Amino acid sequence: MDTLLQLLRAGAGNLAAYLAAHVLLCLLPAFFIAGAMTALIPKAAVTRWLGRDAPRRVSYPAAAAGGSLLAVCSCTIVPLFAGIHRKGAGLGPAVTFLFFAPAGNVLALAYTGSILGAEFALARLLLCLVFGIGIGLAMARLFWREDAARDAETDALFADRARLEPAALGLLLSCVAVLVAGTLKVDLLAAPLASGAWALDWAPAWQATLHAWVPFDAARGEEGVSLQGSLLIVLLLAIGVAAWRGLETIFEGPGRWTWIALALAAATLLVAAMRLEPVAGGLQWVLTGRAVAVAAALAAVLAFARRLDADALQSWLWESWRFVRQIFLLLVAGVFLVGVLRPLIDPAWIQGLAGQNSLGANAVAVLFGVFMYFPTLVEVPVARLFLDLGMHPGPLLAYLMADPELSLQSMLMVASVIGRRQTAAYVALVALFSMLAGWLYGAWVDGGGLAMLASAAALPAMR
Repeated sequence: MDTLLQLLRAGAGNLAAYLAAHVLLCLLPAFFIAGAMTALIPKAAVTRWLGRDAPRRVSYPAAAAGGSLLAVCSCTIVPLFAGIHRKGAGLGPAVTFLFFAPAGNVLALAYTGSILGAEFALARLLLCLVFGIGIGLAMARLFWREDAARDAETDALFADRARLEPAALGLLLSCVAVLVAGTLKVDLLAAPLASGAWALDWAPAWQATLHAWVPFDAARGEEGVSLQGSLLIVLLLAIGVAAWRGLETIFEGPGRWTWIALALAAATLLVAAMRLEPVAGGLQWVLTGRAVAVAAALAAVLAFARRLDADALQSWLWESWRFVRQIFLLLVAGVFLVGVLRPLIDPAWIQGLAGQNSLGANAVAVLFGVFMYFPTLVEVPVARLFLDLGMHPGPLLAYLMADPELSLQSMLMVASVIGRRQTAAYVALVALFSMLAGWLYGAWVDGGGLAMLASAAALPAMR
């Protein structure tokens, strides 16, 4: 019984740490972006570049290029994937976007290069690009009938959407600006602009209580819950209550609870963009450049939202809420389950099993990525730790390719978008290609030469 309670506590702690640290500045804007994609963008604008009938030489590179610009984790990319998929993107390009964005975006590659070296980052880029396109092509071929049927359905759903209105374009770009301002890692956004302190005697004691409730080991990539994080969790719960009352019936017209939900969402993003730190005798606040940038982007969202007609505004809010209902609870369940399972896995087992470059070792590394999901800015230092402890570079690359794609919460969310059968095929392909990528890179590190890596480039063309 004690062991079970410890595991449940670990799951709750992992969930609390995740919600406090990662959801708000990336996932919250992503839901609104996905809603805008679905409700406001004409289908023709999507299918021109990503549709199932677009030339492969256009659609797949476009999907990868779009993903490379989004410095987001796998949980954040799923709502965006759902948005373009629902709007008419072909299954193949949409899957390439889903695979490449969290593993091959600019931030992930830059961070990989700074921690693991430029050679490792280049291998990650090339193999993610080649195999991401290969996975997309394979999915398009396996499920072409289902893709054609869904394409016809989107024709019926969005046939009345002829063009993208200026207000809709401005709203979409403003939502993207909120996401970028909240997640971009540059000194200008991190710089403090003003600071002060509130005399809150309870703040240090509450932080100590949080650390006691949610203990963590930073060396294993675990994260605790800060005082600011606990405040954000409370705000997130308040958003859920207000949104349920204000957005569930949005087509009857926006009401008081609608505006309360939106105001809480904006306030939550602003609080997340600040720094709140307990100090002796109080709570220090720091206004950062990020908070100012997020505020400016939110002001732009408000300005463009007020220019939308009533039907477009209601459609945008409904689609955003629909994605929250479809995806968020699965995310919560997946993160909790990972927290329960993580203490049962000793990293030393993985290091011992993946100390050499073999298909079995790469399979172990991929399986490890399923149960030990870490966000982008955490997975790379953890990978550095494994490398220092003896993991072979090949399996390490397999882990870094699989970790953003095959975490439990990601698989649950993707299944809610494209169904269990297609998700099972996607998971199998990602696992296979990640193992192959790790094995090829490991063989090159061991002196196998470039021939094996070059042979991988022919795989997409064979699909």
